[in-house]
Amino acid sequence: MTGTSDELAGVRERIDRLDEELVGLLARREALVREAGRLKRTAAAVRAPARVEEVIARARERAAVAGASAEVVERTYRAMIAAFVDLELAATDLADERPTDGTAD
Repeated sequence: MTGTSDELAGVRERIDRLDEELVGLLARREALVREAGRLKRTAAAVRAPARVEEVIARARERAAVAGASAEVVERTYRAMIAAFVDLELAATDLADERPTDGTAD
């Protein structure tokens, strides 16, 4: 391998280690999401658009402090939150309360 290839392999190895940590953190977050989901009584409470925006705003602020792209962090959080909302809805009897027009409330 050349020096550049070795460097790339090293960077990829560090990314793989971070990915392992991220999956562990996502598993912990999922457990908390499931716990919160058991306390919610409506699909609107699961979707909680105001709460989503609070979480996104806080993530963007943290991104700025950490030197990360606020746009990438926001897009990542929106995708993650959407997946967890779907998980919560599917895990409850609230899944049938999805909006019929394709939008969240």
